[in-house]
Amino acid sequence: MNPIWESVHQERAALIRDLRQLNPDDWSIETQCPGWRVRDVVAHLIDTATTTPLSFLTAMVRAKFDFDRQNELGIKRCNSSDPAELVALLGRVAERTSGPPQFMAPLASRLVEEIVHGEDIRRATGLHRTYQAEDLKTAISYQATTSTRFGGFREYLTGKQLTAEDLEWSLGQGDQVIGPAVEILMLISGRAPRRGELAGPSLESLR
Repeated sequence: MNPIWESVHQERAALIRDLRQLNPDDWSIETQCPGWRVRDVVAHLIDTATTTPLSFLTAMVRAKFDFDRQNELGIKRCNSSDPAELVALLGRVAERTSGPPQFMAPLASRLVEEIVHGEDIRRATGLHRTYQAEDLKTAISYQATTSTRFGGFREYLTGKQLTAEDLEWSLGQGDQVIGPAVEILMLISGRAPRRGELAGPSLESLR
């Protein structure tokens, strides 16, 4: 099996363990995804885990090629009033190796999705996870080299260097943004990093 899929499966399993710690009220907490509660993010992860190239293209046609609309329809398909059922549904799809067509969403995008949305949930509910260094490097590299049209951050990173001080690893050349790798990943995935965790002359221009 491709190592990225192994990491995706590990992240799904870790999130399932964390979700079992939540109380019923936690599932209605708003996350950093505008308009998405914890339950909506979980439903989205279930939907994307069940996606195939054909089902993705069919869903896009139904959504009139509006990616945000396609995501919302997927959440409605997979949402449930019962948190236990959502955890069970995620467990049933945790080992799947399907996704959108790879020419539209390369395999590394599956890992970005699991880490970033996992953090969306954990930050909203006070949970914590330490991610594997190579997984963070893969996810950051993907986001940094992917166009904003496809959910990446490439256009904003010209002349900038991302330095993950906890991994002793850098990407790019230019003015630095420095801090923990997971905070860099969240920043270039459109989320607000934790206050005071990142620094550097390029930080304000990237927020």
